[in-house]
Amino acid sequence: MSIWHGEWTPEELNKRGDACLNENLGIEILELTENSIRGRMPVDARTIQPAGVLHGGASVVLAETLASWGGFLSVDQSKYHAVGLEINANHMRPVPAGEWVYGEATPAHRGRSTQIWEIRITNEAGKLVCLSRCTIAIIEVPAQYQSADQRA
Repeated sequence: MSIWHGEWTPEELNKRGDACLNENLGIEILELTENSIRGRMPVDARTIQPAGVLHGGASVVLAETLASWGGFLSVDQSKYHAVGLEINANHMRPVPAGEWVYGEATPAHRGRSTQIWEIRITNEAGKLVCLSRCTIAIIEVPAQYQSADQRA
């Protein structure tokens, strides 16, 4: 049984990610499984550090993006919104420019007011690059978190 609330496609999520950090870093949502969300991010001039490898902060952005989408998609969006509360990340190996990294977020806990998501980021060979855990707060929807189409 799926954990998602409503019917969403990766294409819809990617469209909602236009004109923000997701698009600026090239983050793409690839798939929603029954209990996880998968995405990818290029390792390029937008996401590398001066040494020419993936910046750890970019990995954290990918991790929080996936966890936040996961939290948002797993609640009734007409009543609740999901916001990042805390994130940590352990970086295992470098990834050179010119490759992609892939992330998959799965819930470790989905409570009424908080969720905890585990995000595994791997390189193209499937080797673990970053292991992250993100705590998401589930809050009632105030006007400032509604999308433009919800406010209209």
